[in-house]
Amino acid sequence: MEIVHFGHSCVLLALSYPDGTSARLLFDPGDYSSGFETLVGLDAILLTHQHPDHVDVDRLPGMLVTNPDAVLVADAGTASQLAERGVEAQVVRPGEHLQLAGAGVEVLGGDHAVIHPDLPTIDNNAYLVDGSYLHPGDSFTPPERPVDVLLLPTAAPWLKISEAVDYLRAVAPRVAVPIHEALLARPEKYYEHFTRLAPEGTEVAVLPRGKAVTP
Repeated sequence: MEIVHFGHSCVLLALSYPDGTSARLLFDPGDYSSGFETLVGLDAILLTHQHPDHVDVDRLPGMLVTNPDAVLVADAGTASQLAERGVEAQVVRPGEHLQLAGAGVEVLGGDHAVIHPDLPTIDNNAYLVDGSYLHPGDSFTPPERPVDVLLLPTAAPWLKISEAVDYLRAVAPRVAVPIHEALLARPEKYYEHFTRLAPEGTEVAVLPRGKAVTP
């Protein structure tokens, strides 16, 4: 298994299985991320929700052209917005299970975290791949069982660092990969807190942007 972080919430999972199958899954190619545009051979592009930092509606159509076999997966709200631009997505909701190439994907979550009570709540899907790799989108979705790798939101209008640390401790993965950091001038200050306050047995792995890493 390899992970590539393209900045913010955009992550590629490249998975291989003993039976010879594989899966290349790209999550949340948004407008704060870069480098994902040249990817080919994708099996699926999964969108957690409709905010521009999670789906770049200008670059997405080109990716679908260069990845004609990729399934585009999204929540209902995002799919509706994409349909207005002539882009068709497979709508999935929490509780559904998908088979994407060799990977099994469970849809969790439901709602985006509250930014402010005066703002409407939108859909947010979390995606749990093979029961091991969790991308929560913009919500602290609690998995029902331990996960191996957690993609951990670092900073956003809807969270403070104590909440991120509490989520890290609640999930207690083997490896936590910080994501959703593009709003910060110095994200390393947040990473230091994650490392210092992580539960025993959890490694915080800050990935170099655009490089494949096996955590």
